[in-house]
Amino acid sequence: MDAKTVRALIAEDDALVGDVIQRQLEQIGVAVVARASDGRQAVELAQALRPDIVLMDIEMPEMSGLEAARQMQERCPLPVVVLTAHPGQELVEQAAAAGVGAYLLKSSKAQELDRAITIARARFADLMELRRLNAELQAALAKVKVLSGLLPICASCKKIRDDQGYWHQVEVYLRDHSEVEFSHGICPDCAQKLYPEFYKRDGDIT
Repeated sequence: MDAKTVRALIAEDDALVGDVIQRQLEQIGVAVVARASDGRQAVELAQALRPDIVLMDIEMPEMSGLEAARQMQERCPLPVVVLTAHPGQELVEQAAAAGVGAYLLKSSKAQELDRAITIARARFADLMELRRLNAELQAALAKVKVLSGLLPICASCKKIRDDQGYWHQVEVYLRDHSEVEFSHGICPDCAQKLYPEFYKRDGDIT
């Protein structure tokens, strides 16, 4: 394990099996901060203590280990290793869907437990980084406003009609639906119409 002591929560309804797991954890330098005897208690302790790893039995009263793992990922995401006596592809798929980072047979040795914890924590770190990057991407996309499709515009005053049927000045509509900022001025053609006294017949400004 790392130089920093890893804190573990054991969720196991069989006290003798829980004792074996705790001894193995202590052999590899992991500190057991709490033990839960059912899935519901495991979720509550995980929320309260925020351990670095959860060792979770599959079959427990009140709530199964997979359901407890799923609820942990929703309420207080943590790396989880599930412990089972009956491995299988279906279990692996269900465990992955519940957010479990690794699974291990209950008869495994301490070194195998150490490896499973390392894998679960590494996968969890990758998942958290992926979620962070995705949140940043969603925030960036939320700031980008893109205009596309057919845009109804008045042939006379050039106002634009929105989806609710209201008409808006072009600059107001574009400002609200894009990243465009406007600075106002007067083009030469409009200036000549508005202020003809400042123009000579040849079009030069006096």
